Amino acid sequence: MPGDDEEHEPDYRFTLANERTFLAWLRTSLSLLAAGVAVVQLLPEFAVPGTRGVVGGLLAALAVVTAAGGVLRWRGVEAAIRRGRPLPRQRLPWVLAAGLVVLALFGLVLVALRTAA
Repeated sequence: MPGDDEEHEPDYRFTLANERTFLAWLRTSLSLLAAGVAVVQLLPEFAVPGTRGVVGGLLAALAVVTAAGGVLRWRGVEAAIRRGRPLPRQRLPWVLAAGLVVLALFGLVLVALRTAA
C-alpha cells in the first residue's frame, strides 16, 4: 500500500468519473447563474421593491459557491484517489440544498404577498 504522500497513477475510469462529477457541479453553477440573470432581467418587479436584485444576487452567490466547491471537491478526490486514501467528506450538497431551500421559502413569501395584494 502506498505511503501517505506517495502518489500512484489511478485507474483512468476513476479519474474520468471524478472529472464528470466536477463538470456536473459546473453545469449546476452555470444554471444557478443563468437563473439569477433571468430573475433580474426578465421577471417583472415583485411586490417588494428591490427583491429581484436580492434573489438574483443570492442565486449568483450560490453559483459562485457551487463552482468553487466543485473545484475543491474535484481536487480533494483526485488527491485521495492518487494517494489511496478515503474520499473526503462532501459538504457542498448540504450547502446547495440549504441555499435552495432558503430561496424557495423566500419565493413562497413573495407569492403569498402578491396573492394577498
